[in-house]
Amino acid sequence: MTSFPKPASKLIVAALLAGGATLALAVPAAGRDRQQPAANAPPQLHLSPAALAAARPAQAAVQANNPAAAEPLVAALEAASTLDGDKYVAALLRYQLESQKAHAAQVANPRATVDEASQAAPLDSLIANPATPAADRGKYAARRGEIAYAVRQYPQAIQFFTQARTLGFTDANLDLAIVKAKIDSGDVAGGTAELEHIIAASTARGERAPVEYYRYAIGRSNKAHLTQQTVAWMNRYAAAYPVGQTWYEVLVTYGFQQDATARLDNPQKIDLFRLMRATGGLADQYFYIEYAQKAQNAGLPLEAQAVLREGLANGKIPAANTEARAMQVELTRAIAAEGSLVRLETQANAAANGQLAGQTGDAYLSTGNYAKAATLYRTALTKGSVDADTINTRLGIALARSGDKAGALAAFAAVHGSPRADIASFWTTYLNAPAAAATPAAPAAPSPAPAGN
Repeated sequence: MTSFPKPASKLIVAALLAGGATLALAVPAAGRDRQQPAANAPPQLHLSPAALAAARPAQAAVQANNPAAAEPLVAALEAASTLDGDKYVAALLRYQLESQKAHAAQVANPRATVDEASQAAPLDSLIANPATPAADRGKYAARRGEIAYAVRQYPQAIQFFTQARTLGFTDANLDLAIVKAKIDSGDVAGGTAELEHIIAASTARGERAPVEYYRYAIGRSNKAHLTQQTVAWMNRYAAAYPVGQTWYEVLVTYGFQQDATARLDNPQKIDLFRLMRATGGLADQYFYIEYAQKAQNAGLPLEAQAVLREGLANGKIPAANTEARAMQVELTRAIAAEGSLVRLETQANAAANGQLAGQTGDAYLSTGNYAKAATLYRTALTKGSVDADTINTRLGIALARSGDKAGALAAFAAVHGSPRADIASFWTTYLNAPAAAATPAAPAAPSPAPAGN
C-alpha cells in the first residue's frame, strides 16, 4: 500500500498572504473611537490614531519583504494596539512577517526543518478577533491546523481543520488533512470514516476516488489490526477498481504477506488462490508454484497441474523453471494413480454423514466439474458432520464458476465464521463487480512481499 499525501498545503499560505497584502486603514470617526464596525460594514478598518500611525510604516516594510526593518515597526504597532481593529492589523502583519522569516530560512537552508511555531500566536489572534473578516477566518484556521500538525499536535490540528471547514473554507486538501490528523492521532476508525465520506461524495458526483485513498485506508487499518475494517476497505477497493492488480494487492495483503490481515491455513489459502486466479491476480511464478504446491499437498493434482500449465502458457512461469518441471512429473504420476470419482460419489451418497461428500466435491471442484461439485457439497450440508462454512465457501465457488451467480451469492451469504466469512466476502465482491473498469494507477510503493510457506 502507499503513503498518503501530506496535509500541508502551501496554497493556503499563498491565499493568506495574498488576501492580507493590502489594508484599508482609517482613523475612527468622531464619537466612535471605541465602536466596532457593524457585521455588514464595508471592509475598511478603523484604527486608533496611535495604531494607525504605527501601522502605515509597518505595513510598508512588510510589503517590501524587509524583515529586518519590519520587526521593530510591527512590534511598535503591537504595543500601540488597543481596539480590535488595531489588534487585527497587528496580528495580520505579524503573521506575514513571521511567514517571510520562515521562507527566508528555508531558502537559506533547504534541508533544514523550518520552525513555523512563531506563526501560531498571530493566527490564534486573527481567528479569535471579531474584527477579522468572516470570509478569512476559515483560511486562518486551516493554516493554524497545518502548523499544529507539523509539530504533531494532532488534537489541535483536528480542531483547527474542523473549524476551518465549519467556517466555510474550501481547499482540495482540507478534508484529507482531517483524515490524516485523526489517523496519526491514533483514531484510525475515525479517520477512515472521514475518508469514507470523501469517497462517497466523489461517487455522488459520478467520480471514482483515487486508488491511493483505498490503499491508505487498507494499510493503516491493517497496521492497527482492525481486521473487519480492513476487509471492508479491501472490498470497497476491489469494487471500485475490479482488475487483476487490485485483487493482487488485496489478497496478498489479506492472506499472503508477512504482516497479513489474517492467519490462514492451507485450505483457506487455496480458496483465496482460486479467487486470485479467477481475477487475473496471479502475478508471477511464485504465486503459481505456491498455489500448485498447496493444491498438490491437498490431494488435488489435477488442479495443481492446471495451474502450472496456465503459468507456463502465459509465460509467468519460465519454461526453464526446474521446480515447476519436477512438480509436473510428480503430478502426472499422482493423476495416473487417481481412483474413480464416480465410485467415490456413490459411496458419498450412501455414507451416514457428509464428510466423504465434501471431499468428493473438492475433487470435482479441482477438475472443473462444477455441477458435480455443487451437488456433492449440497449433499454434504444435508448429511452434516462437516464444517458448514468451508462447504458453503466451496459451494459458492463451484456455483460462481458454473455461472450461477444468484446461487453463489446465497452460498457465500451463509458463511459466517472468520476468516471464511472474509473469503466469502471477497468472492461476493468479485461476483458483483462491473464487467469492466479502468486499471488503477500503479502502486507508489512495491507490492507486499509474500510470506513463506
